[in-house]
Amino acid sequence: MFLSQIKKTCYQQILEVYKKEKHKKPKKKKLIIFVSDGFENYKNAFNKLFCYAAKLVFGIPIKLQKHGVKHNNNPIERYNSDIDDRMKTMRHFGSFNGAKYFLNLRHILHNFINPHMGLKGRTPAEEAGVDLKLGRTKFLNMIKKYAKKKHHSLR
Repeated sequence: MFLSQIKKTCYQQILEVYKKEKHKKPKKKKLIIFVSDGFENYKNAFNKLFCYAAKLVFGIPIKLQKHGVKHNNNPIERYNSDIDDRMKTMRHFGSFNGAKYFLNLRHILHNFINPHMGLKGRTPAEEAGVDLKLGRTKFLNMIKKYAKKKHHSLR
C-alpha cells in the first residue's frame, strides 16, 4: 500500500529521471534509489511497481557506515516508529479518513515545516530542492497559500 501511494504521488518525477538515464549503460545510470530493510514483501511490491524506473537497495545498520556503506534506512524506520507511537495514543479518529488526514498533516509538517538538525536547520523538502517560498512562518503561509486551491480529490 505504501509503495502504491508513492506511485500515485511521485511516479511522474521518477519517470522523468528514468527517461534521462535510460540510454546510459547500467552502471552509469543514476536512478531514484529506494532503501528498504530486507523484508521480502517490499521487494515484491517494488518489483511490481518500479522495477525498471528505480533501484531498490537494502538498508544497513548504522555501525556499518563507518566502512563506507552509503545507504541507511534507519531514519525512515524511526519515522515509522514515531507514527506508530502517535497512533497508539490517538486511537479515536472516528474514521479511516480522520487517521488519513492526520498522517497527511504529519507528513507535511515533517517534510515542509519542521527544520532538521541533521540537515543544518533545513527541511527535507528544502534539502531536496523543493522551495515553496513560505518564509519564516512556514505553516501559516502554507495554509494561506493552499487554502484557496481546491484539493485534487474534490475536483
